[in-house]
Formats: sequence, C-alpha cells, structure tokens
Amino acid sequence: MRELLTKDRILFVLIFSILALIAYNINFSPMLGTENQSFTLFQFFGPIAGAFLGPVFGAVTILLAEGMNVFIVGNEINLINLIRLTPMMFAAFYFGSVGRKNLVALVPIVCMALFMLHPIGAQVWYYSVYWVIPLIGKILGKNLFFRSLGATFTAHALGSVIFLYTIPTTVTLWQTLIPIVLFERAMFAMGISVSYLIANNFLIMVRNKVPEKVVELSEKYNFTRGVFTSRN
Repeated sequence: MRELLTKDRILFVLIFSILALIAYNINFSPMLGTENQSFTLFQFFGPIAGAFLGPVFGAVTILLAEGMNVFIVGNEINLINLIRLTPMMFAAFYFGSVGRKNLVALVPIVCMALFMLHPIGAQVWYYSVYWVIPLIGKILGKNLFFRSLGATFTAHALGSVIFLYTIPTTVTLWQTLIPIVLFERAMFAMGISVSYLIANNFLIMVRNKVPEKVVELSEKYNFTRGVFTSRN
C-alpha cells in the first residue's frame, strides 16, 4: 500500500483532480431533457485521468473532483446524488484499462438490461443498443478514437440508466435523443482524444519533472519525438 500511495502519486492525483474540477465548471452545451444542466469540458478531460494514473487512481481522481464540486456547489448528499458521480468514474476506468484484463466493458451491457427492464425503457429498447460500442471499443482498444468512444458511451450508459430511474421521462424524449446522442458522443470522443494527445505530449515535454511509475505516458502518441529527449 505504501508503494502505491506515494507522495508523488498523491500529488498527481490532486493535480488532475483540480484540473478536472476546473473543466467541470466550464459549460459546453445544454443537456436535453433537464433544466439548468449542461455538459461541460469535464466530459472531454475526465476520462483521460485513467490513462495517465491507471484505471483505479484515474477513477479515484474523478471521484475526488466530483466530490469537491459537490462540496463547493453545496448539493445535498444523498444516495441518488452519490450514484450520479459514477458515470465519469467508470469512463476513466474504461479509458485507462486498455490492454488490461477486467470486466469494465460489461458495465454497459448490465445497463442495457436495466434499461430494457424499465417500463419506459422497454418501449424504446433500441436506444440502449448504443452501449454495445464499449465492447467494440475494447476489441479496437489500441485505436485512440474507439477507446475514447468506448469511454464516453460507458458514461452515457450509466448516466442514461440513472436518468431513467430517477427522473420521469417519456418514450418520445428517448426517441428524440437517439440522433442527438450519436453526434454528441462522437464530439466527446474527439474531445477526449484531443485532450489525451495534448496532455500526453505536454507531459512528455516535462517528463524530467514527472516521477517514473506514477504517470503512464505513451510513446506511440509522442509527437515531440526528435525534438525533446525521450526517457525509455
């Protein structure tokens, strides 16, 4: 445990949490079907924590950022609000688990079952077919875009089921969302991919200041190769 919870790792978890918190409070687009709620840059930035800090510490980072936001905003702490913290945690875990053996890709499949068991969800069951994408993303996990797409649809699956079971909805609303979801999640996947590329190359440029075995960097996406000295 001491080897895992080093000062350097805790420091980087805090740094990523603060950056995620900042992104959490920068609105990107309104959320259809809810009042006074918006998607934020958090959807672009949050999942990449799992790639740099590993799936577990990435998920912890997101939980910490969302917890700080709850404290700052002053939201009521109850079971429903706590459950609403999980979608991006699982997205970060998914994004950071490429090449690792785990069952995180099955989470959207469980969500499909829960969606179809609901009286409203059963009438628009085809909406949940989107959540097969994280499984495809696992198969094509070495492709950054599909990895990002799998992560954002993992968050979408959990968020949709929580929305379905906690807020009264109609079949018409879910049908209206179908084409919007495709565009919205494609945008998020591109945003996650770009955020990862920018962060990865920035960290490579300052890698002499980054402790080894704390932050995972990818030489595959090192666009500074030949300009900055790499550490093998």
